[in-house]
Amino acid sequence: VIRSKCISAGSCIAIAPKVFEFDDQQIATVISQDELDDIKLLAAQSCPTMAIIVGDAETGKQVWPEVPDQN
Repeated sequence: VIRSKCISAGSCIAIAPKVFEFDDQQIATVISQDELDDIKLLAAQSCPTMAIIVGDAETGKQVWPEVPDQN
C-alpha cells in the first residue's frame, strides 16, 4: 500500500478484510497474505487511487497496476 495515495475509501477492506485493515491513521495496511490471489487482486483493483501494488511472488513482476512493456 502506497500510504501517500491511500484516501481511506475502505474498498480493499470490504473485499478482503483478512488481508487489509486501517491503521491508527486510517491508512490501509496489509495484515495477511493468506487470502486467495484473486481476492487480493480484486481488492487492489477496487482502490480508487490505485494505492495498492500487487506483485507476482514467483517472477517479482508487478501485476497491478499494469506496467506497459518497455520494448
